[in-house]
Amino acid sequence: MGLSWQQGPLSGVSPGHFLTATPLPDRLLYVEPLRRRMRVKLAETWIVDSADVLLFHEPARYPVAFFNISDVMTGVLIPENRTTPHRDFGVTAWFDVAVGERHVSRGAWNYPSLPDYARSLQGRIAFAWRGMDAFYEEEERIVGHAADMYHRIDIRQSARRLIVKEGERIIADTSHPLALYESGFAPRWYVPRCDVDERSLTAVEVQTFCPYKGLCSYYDIGSRARAAWSYLHAWPEVARIANFLSFEADQLEISLDGQQLFAEPGQSVVPHGIDRGLDPDEVLNQRKRQQPVVAEDPAENINRE
Repeated sequence: MGLSWQQGPLSGVSPGHFLTATPLPDRLLYVEPLRRRMRVKLAETWIVDSADVLLFHEPARYPVAFFNISDVMTGVLIPENRTTPHRDFGVTAWFDVAVGERHVSRGAWNYPSLPDYARSLQGRIAFAWRGMDAFYEEEERIVGHAADMYHRIDIRQSARRLIVKEGERIIADTSHPLALYESGFAPRWYVPRCDVDERSLTAVEVQTFCPYKGLCSYYDIGSRARAAWSYLHAWPEVARIANFLSFEADQLEISLDGQQLFAEPGQSVVPHGIDRGLDPDEVLNQRKRQQPVVAEDPAENINRE
């Protein structure tokens, strides 16, 4: 979640609200400087290299990076003969993106007839994230979508007692869970594996991807499908939850200091696919090459402050 995605404040379905004397428009669009150097690669060629990037937030969509056309490699943009309507900006003009023999249809777009209030996007172009080979900030590949500067994750060590049950069977019982607070979501509670009855877990092949936490693996518990999940190799930024387990409150009975937890409406996470040209192992290897080595022993994570 971030500024406009899922339950963000500009998403249209936020759990919070603005305190204003008059109602705000149903759709709020927002743009601001990214203040990060971003590059785009296609066919082993850097087709964009820019420190002048605007990040565009539109309700219910991931943030989109718009580049100054002057920072795009000459000759790679080929105008298409068709346009599509945009509900706020009029016409969307599409471009093929070509490098040598590589040709990506509808690989980029811009808005040629912007209203006055959106002139900051004039002369700028966006590239289809999954159509390109890779996007980088400085020397690090950014996977999933442009980083939302308003997406935040905080992890706190807790001494509260968390118990997870399937019927009468205790699945997990811990007095040192980790609380993960993620923008717009109810807290997620993560349990060290030493406090989980792993005999109750059946690993499933399904994996999903979070651009902020990494690849997520799932477990069935009895007849309850995907009732638990774990980031076995969480990104270094959230390494404290690596190999810990979390549980679905709408699938199992979860109590925190004796108070039962319930799934809150609208808290379902929208799965995110991995970028084109990357499989799960490659995603992990990308991050391992880019980041300092971190301890993967879950026992080392339990007592971190």
